[in-house]
Amino acid sequence: MAVPGREPTANPVHRNTPQVGWTDVPDKPFSGKRPTLPKTRTVVIDAEPVALPMSPLTVEWWNVVSTMPHCALWTASDWLLAQSTAFLFDVFAAGTHTVAAELRRREQELGTTAEARRKLRIRYVPVEKPAPKPRASRAKAKLAPVANLDSRRQASHRT
Repeated sequence: MAVPGREPTANPVHRNTPQVGWTDVPDKPFSGKRPTLPKTRTVVIDAEPVALPMSPLTVEWWNVVSTMPHCALWTASDWLLAQSTAFLFDVFAAGTHTVAAELRRREQELGTTAEARRKLRIRYVPVEKPAPKPRASRAKAKLAPVANLDSRRQASHRT
């Protein structure tokens, strides 16, 4: 059965061109200044604050997220969002799955997956490696003399 509507043209034109270009980021882990993740988070149980240690999974998540190459573009507010998302991740890792939708939304905003970075128009570009330096032993090596072949070439043309 045919699909109703106009047939697609051979030369489609996209009317809505992107208004924002791609942000190219060198593909190397971020090693700059970043906030530290607290060792504990405080929850209130029976009107009493209780300090819970961050789960190892949350610590691993933080280490991965805070070293993504595009973290070099983050401002203080982005780092604050990342830290509060780490707390949310810890709540999720502890078994409270009602925060899953908010966690997913925040991770999209932070660009933690390839799809999220594509939507944010961030792409990682390969880091250019410096040209190798010539080895000292090759630079100082003596080259063998080259034989003069002109006389042989002239002899072969005469015959």
